[in-house]
Amino acid sequence: MKTLSQRCYQPQEIVTLRLWLPIAVGVNIALSSIDWIREDWLSLQLSLLGAFALGVLWLVLPDGEQRWKRDVAMGKAGVILLIGVIRYAAGMQMLIDVWSTLWLIGPATLALWWLSSPVISTWAKGTLSTKGAETGLARNKVMAPRLGAIGSHVLLLHAVLIVLLPVLWILDVAMSPGNILGGDIGVSDWTGEHFSKMLDGDSSFWIWMRNSLVVSLGTTLMGLALAVPAAYAFSRFRFGGREVSMFVFLLVQMFPGIIILVPYFLVMKSLGLLNTSLGLILAYSVTALPLCVWMLKGFFDTVPRELEEAALLDGCNQFQVFWKVVLPLSLPAVAVTALFSFLAAWNEYLLALTFNTSNDMYTLPVGLASLISSTGQAWGDFAAASLLVSIPVVILFIVFQKFLIQGLSAGSVKG
Repeated sequence: MKTLSQRCYQPQEIVTLRLWLPIAVGVNIALSSIDWIREDWLSLQLSLLGAFALGVLWLVLPDGEQRWKRDVAMGKAGVILLIGVIRYAAGMQMLIDVWSTLWLIGPATLALWWLSSPVISTWAKGTLSTKGAETGLARNKVMAPRLGAIGSHVLLLHAVLIVLLPVLWILDVAMSPGNILGGDIGVSDWTGEHFSKMLDGDSSFWIWMRNSLVVSLGTTLMGLALAVPAAYAFSRFRFGGREVSMFVFLLVQMFPGIIILVPYFLVMKSLGLLNTSLGLILAYSVTALPLCVWMLKGFFDTVPRELEEAALLDGCNQFQVFWKVVLPLSLPAVAVTALFSFLAAWNEYLLALTFNTSNDMYTLPVGLASLISSTGQAWGDFAAASLLVSIPVVILFIVFQKFLIQGLSAGSVKG
């Protein structure tokens, strides 16, 4: 029979372990799938055994009534710690092994530390007084937000690690000698030969970079020149065919781009625009136009009409109202639209591959794909070029970060 203090109080450490241990079980089971893919049977068995032991530990956590549970839980935590040490001794071949080992040793160490504390020992034995329970409740109030913040940060760090793992893998391939795809992530044998080869003055990389910059910047400028006035017209004016035109813009987005590949090719061939940057700029601008128009229209709708009416009363014509009042207020949305247009042209592959057959007119996606063929795979060069290609995109996101946040949130609330 539980006393009043036992019914009203449970240490925050036990509450936290009841929440965290199932997460640890799920993570170990998920990581064991990677061991199965690698056919590392010893690590697979240890991961599954550790996950099972963590589940048993969760079941035998003390409840403040049965005294033996604390001793059994400490013994089970010691077993999990031993499994983690054995896994560590088995060899850390890759970063994923370190990750798996930490998810065994970490929960076991934390459980041993908390279960052996005087507060948990007294509570588990059922000898906690009412005054001690009151003190424990006050202590829980302080510890709960701190442990919750720690758990949130651990989950966020795992999310960051999941995102960074492919980047680290590509970096390892780019810095490793030869053209081996995969291997250990280490710095002992790293070399810059692949980056030197790509950045060499005679490399085709600079030709591809120039073509991509010309096409992407041209697409951005032409797309904005078409989308900004169109979006403003859809937002402010009522004219025949307005609703139909807006619906057609959405309708076009429903179909995959590959179905217009043949008509595009025939049009470009008849106009003599194959193997030219202008042909790609025209194609990309038309393809991105619906998205750009709808993004800008949503923002123009939030600009108060009273500002335009005041400008008209002050003697401005309609063009001056747009140029001096509406457009300066819309710069965040214009910046976001320009960024999306640039990235769409920068990353597009299918149209660039279809319209360009000469290496001198390849854009970066097509040029990078040419490094991997059926006769040979230059994985190191490919990885180095991939990292170099991503640098301008990262710089653009850093520079336009402020506008990106403002532009994405500006049209979300109608005021």
